[in-house]
Amino acid sequence: MVRVAVTAVLVALVLLAVPLGLAIKSYFFAHQRDALERDALAGAVRVSPDFTTGDPVELPAAAAGEHLGLYDAGPRRKAGAGPQSGDRAVQQALAAASVRSQTGNELVIAVPVSHNEQVIGVVRASAPTRGIWKRVLAGWGALLGVALLALGVAILVARRQARALTAPLEDLSRQCRAVTDGDLTARARHSPITEIDQVARTHNDMLQSLSELLQHEKNFTANASHQLRTPLTGLQLTLESALAQEDSRLRPAIEEALASTRHLHQTVEDVLRLTRKSRHPAAATAPREAAGRVLEDLASRWHGVFADDGRRLECTAPEAAAQALIAGRAVTQILDILLDNARLHGRGAVEVAVRDFEDALAFDVTDEGTLDIAPARLFTRGHTSGPGEGIGLSLAQDLADALDGRLSLASHAPTRFTLLVPLGSVAGNSHRLARTTPEHDSSAPPENGRP
Repeated sequence: MVRVAVTAVLVALVLLAVPLGLAIKSYFFAHQRDALERDALAGAVRVSPDFTTGDPVELPAAAAGEHLGLYDAGPRRKAGAGPQSGDRAVQQALAAASVRSQTGNELVIAVPVSHNEQVIGVVRASAPTRGIWKRVLAGWGALLGVALLALGVAILVARRQARALTAPLEDLSRQCRAVTDGDLTARARHSPITEIDQVARTHNDMLQSLSELLQHEKNFTANASHQLRTPLTGLQLTLESALAQEDSRLRPAIEEALASTRHLHQTVEDVLRLTRKSRHPAAATAPREAAGRVLEDLASRWHGVFADDGRRLECTAPEAAAQALIAGRAVTQILDILLDNARLHGRGAVEVAVRDFEDALAFDVTDEGTLDIAPARLFTRGHTSGPGEGIGLSLAQDLADALDGRLSLASHAPTRFTLLVPLGSVAGNSHRLARTTPEHDSSAPPENGRP
């Protein structure tokens, strides 16, 4: 803003100062010519016709820096100061016309002296241009001083106006950064500038609506989780009580139903935990479980589902990778989503394979189908190419991000999704410990139910 204001003032000053500077020069030269002409006319009036016969002539005193001389028709100087022989201006004035000219470094005015309608002489007035240029330069200096003063005032005004305009914008920027850092209570202050104040009000209204929407979503999540946990807990207690009975015929079904409820309860907890985090939680804080155990539970729960559809499910992992400790709950949630996606949208046999990368494990979920959707749209929430709400893959990607991992589409034909789970520093230590000490926690209840 300061640059724009200064540029505008400079353009205005140039457009004004250049013509004004030329006008100053023209004024001083014209003023000097007029003064010389007055002195020459005054001298011509005082010249007597008898000067041609030798009568002495008394010319008026010339002004400082001027020269006044009288010339006869010769033309030779008879009185005053000037060149001994008349110059071109004097010769032209003998033709009965006043002459204004500039010869060398002098301004010259020549006025004819007439008697009985005949020119009998010429009065010549001259002044050096050096003195005129001194006055012109003094005028230009004054003009430059005024221009610099105007420029300085313009800069001060522009800086003050710029501060007045940028202060509310900087405040709005600070509030936006505060919102980016998670503070939804930040509000922009009122501005005396109408347009900026309108932006600030719109920003505050948007934040208010966003805060209400987020609060509504948070309340809904809390209410849904509370209402789901209560009946799930009651169902678990009922199943555990039924499991204590001695009727062996219902025991396998009760165990399967109990495992399913525990799995569903854990799913609710994981989703709720994910919605509570504005930043990704550290993967090292999640409960650790051997990758082989995760695959075994996965196979036991999904084998029957695919078998009912006439499809085969195969889960494989190298021995070293199977002993690695990972965040079992979150990985199980992601693999459940991928297997359900393969069941609904894929075809043929499904394979879950684990690859070991020393500092990470890669879980490949492959089916024999073909996928012609761009990966960017594939993980967009709400987008689906068939049955479903288009939430599963987006949720799986969020869960992978929460583990500091990555979920991607590795192949279109056949369709293969790859979940990369980094073991990290803490996880890496667990990985190495698992290879030397293969024991793992087996206290977790088995999950033999179907999702």
